[in-house]
Amino acid sequence: MIRLVQLTHPKHGRRVAVVEGDKLCLLDGADSVFRLAQSAIAKKISLAKKISASRSRESLDYDAVYSGKSKWQLLPAFDHPDEPARCLVTGTGLTHRKSAENRQAMHAATAPLSDSMKMYQWGLEGGRPARGKIGISPEWFYKGCGTILRAHGEPLDVPVFAHDGGDEAEVAGAYLIDPSGAPRRVGLVLANEFSDHVLEEKNYLYLAHSKLRTCAIGPELIVDADFHDARGTTRILRGKKVVWSMPFATGEKNMCHTVANLEHHHFKYPAHRRPGDAHVYFFGADAFSFGDKVRLENGDVMEIELAGFGRALRNPIRVDRMKPKLMKVRPL
Repeated sequence: MIRLVQLTHPKHGRRVAVVEGDKLCLLDGADSVFRLAQSAIAKKISLAKKISASRSRESLDYDAVYSGKSKWQLLPAFDHPDEPARCLVTGTGLTHRKSAENRQAMHAATAPLSDSMKMYQWGLEGGRPARGKIGISPEWFYKGCGTILRAHGEPLDVPVFAHDGGDEAEVAGAYLIDPSGAPRRVGLVLANEFSDHVLEEKNYLYLAHSKLRTCAIGPELIVDADFHDARGTTRILRGKKVVWSMPFATGEKNMCHTVANLEHHHFKYPAHRRPGDAHVYFFGADAFSFGDKVRLENGDVMEIELAGFGRALRNPIRVDRMKPKLMKVRPL
């Protein structure tokens, strides 16, 4: 598998690099994975061939970059380099049993079988259609545009109006829409979808609000990733102490929907197939510290590692403790 990172330097600007052990081999001719993929499409070659043809002799110490000791800094593993608003960040839930059970526990007092568990069961029954067939639609939610994406090491924010902030360890797909309007999968990324589970617990109709938060992807984008059966661990660190940890499983073997079915139902909408747009689409989580009654605190670090997806993704949580202010709209 080919593993890519995006970097930025105060003097040299943006670059893309291939991970080669403890080195980052810089690529020539592209300042972003997005433009690298666009170039491959224009030349009618695979992304792998484009990467091979773009290798330079320049390399960086990955350890220094990863630990924040270099002037080169990691960016989110995929984005729209020119117009962040043209990167749609979305996701689907209830694709993993743990997700459905977590939601069921939230709403068990109001219904013996919640709508969330019903949707998960529909996925079990119709989310894995035969090749070439259309399966049942999954749950879908909007998180924001590309301005909410954060890189490895950057904080994930609990805004002043939020009730909480919680980790969601998962994998996301990175896509661009080619000039003909066809969606093209660039690769997969390790991700922390990050949500306000306390708000969601109040009423499942608050789900849409609970998802409008920052999220992290990376540090690496995996080209041609094996996503059949991926195993990892997610943990919360408070200082040097691990206060919570849980293994998780993702990949199509462990989901009630195939990736092809998720992609069909996301990209069937014409508005999601605008040429030149980018998409980051979360595939759903299997482990939540919130499900074990863990409340994250300011400064806690969320760490996610997944076999086959490169180095771990780490992000501190940053809580805004300012007093909420009324958002006023003035007429023109």
